[in-house]
Amino acid sequence: MKIKNICCIGAGYVGGPTMAVIAQKCPEINVTVVDINEKRIAAWNDKDVENIPIYEPGLSKIVAEARGRNLFFSTDIDSAIDKADMIFISVNTPTKTYGIGKGMAADLKYIELCARQIARVSKSDKIVVEKSTLPVRTAEALKNILDNTGNGVNYQILSNPEFLAEGTAVDDLLSPDRVLIGGDIDTKKGKEAVQALVDVYTHWVPNERILTTNVWSSELSKLTANAFLAQRVSSINAMSELCEKTGADVNEVARAVGMDSRIGPKFLKSSVGFGGSCFQKDILNLVYIAKSFGLYEVADYWEQVIIMNDHQKRRFAANIVKTLFNTVSGKKIAFLGWAFKKDTNDTRESASIYVADYLLNEQAEIVIYDPKVKEEQIYADLDYLNSRTEEENRKRVSVVKDPYEAGKEAHAIAVLTEWDEFRTLDWKKLYEDMLKPAFLFDGRRLLDRKTKEDIGFDFYAIGS
Repeated sequence: MKIKNICCIGAGYVGGPTMAVIAQKCPEINVTVVDINEKRIAAWNDKDVENIPIYEPGLSKIVAEARGRNLFFSTDIDSAIDKADMIFISVNTPTKTYGIGKGMAADLKYIELCARQIARVSKSDKIVVEKSTLPVRTAEALKNILDNTGNGVNYQILSNPEFLAEGTAVDDLLSPDRVLIGGDIDTKKGKEAVQALVDVYTHWVPNERILTTNVWSSELSKLTANAFLAQRVSSINAMSELCEKTGADVNEVARAVGMDSRIGPKFLKSSVGFGGSCFQKDILNLVYIAKSFGLYEVADYWEQVIIMNDHQKRRFAANIVKTLFNTVSGKKIAFLGWAFKKDTNDTRESASIYVADYLLNEQAEIVIYDPKVKEEQIYADLDYLNSRTEEENRKRVSVVKDPYEAGKEAHAIAVLTEWDEFRTLDWKKLYEDMLKPAFLFDGRRLLDRKTKEDIGFDFYAIGS
C-alpha cells in the first residue's frame, strides 16, 4: 500500500516535530496536522516561523521548508481524517486525576474520542498509528471501537512509539537509534500495514534501524525504555546524597562508573530531578499495570524511582532553606531556568515548579528567568498545583527577561535548567548586585565549582 495522505491528530511536542520531518523527507506525501486548539494551530501557521508554538533547535527551518508545500496545520479534523490513508494519534495521555487508577493509570479519554471520531468520519480503509505513549493492549481497545462503531471500514492498528528527547528532537527524528513499529504481523493485511509505515521511514532511516514487532511488544517497549532511563537518573541522585554525607564527589563517582562498558556514561549526571511529560507518567503507568496483574513487588520496585525523584526535589529546596539560616520568609530567591531541560520550552513536571512550590510555602519571594518559557506558562504551572490562590502566586512570583535583573538584590540564585547561556554569565556581576551573604545553588551541576574564590558565592551543588 502506497501512502499518499497522512493525518496526525495532535499538534503538540510529538505530533508537530514528527510530522514536519516526515513532510520534509517525503515530499510526495501530503501531511496534515490537526488539533482542536485553534490558538496552537494559528501559531503553527504564523507567517514568522520563529513563532511556532514549540521551540526545538532546527525545527523552524524544517517547518519553513515544508509548510504550504506538503505540510499543513488545520482545525478541520474531519476533512483530514476523510482524506488520509494513514492516521497518527498523537494526543495527550495524562495520568488520571480521578476514579480507578487515580494518580497512576493513563487517562485514555482523548484516545477514545479520537477513535470514535475516526470511526464516524472514515469511509475508506485506514491505517491507524498509535504515536502517543499508551498502556499495553490499548491497540486492542482501539480496534474494538473502530470495528464496532464505524461504517464497515477496515482498520489496521499500528504502534509506533516516539523515542525523541525534547531539546534534541529534530536530531533524534533525523537520525534515530531505532524506529519501532508494532502491528498484526501474523496476517497478510497486518504485514502490509506495517510495511506501508516502514516505507515512509525508509525515505531517510536505514532499514537496519527499523524494528518490527507485534503491537503489544511495541507498546511495552516504550514504557520500559523510559523506566530504565528514569531509573538511572534516580540511581545517581540517590548516590549524590550519600556523596554529600561522605565527602565523595558524585561527578567523579559517575565518571568512574560510566567508564564500565556494561553501564556507560549516559543519564548519570546528578541533578535536582528528572521532569518532562514522559518519565513520571510512564513509570506510574507501569506501576499501575503491574499492580493490576498482582505483581506488587514489580510495582514497588518501579515506584521507588518516582519516590527518589520527588525526594531529590524536596531535598534541594530544603537545602536552600537550611543554608539561608533556616528561613526564606520574605527573602528573594532567583530561579535561572523553568523549562524541565535546556533547548525546549516544555515545562511539564519540571523540577522548578516543585522547588518553587516548596519555597513559596515557606513564604519566599521568587523571581524567575527562562530564555524560552513565557510568563503565562509559569503562572499556569503554579496555579495548576492549587497550593495557593492565583492572586498570591502573582504577588509573590515575578518573571523577568534578563538573568541579571533576576539576581538583583536576591539572597540566593538557584540554577534549575542547564541552559548553555548560564555557563557564560558574568557571575561576579550577578554577585555584586545581590544581598550579602549571597548563595548559589546549582541543581544541574552546571558550573562544577565548589568554592567561591572566583565568583564570590557560597556555592552549593548537588552531590558536592
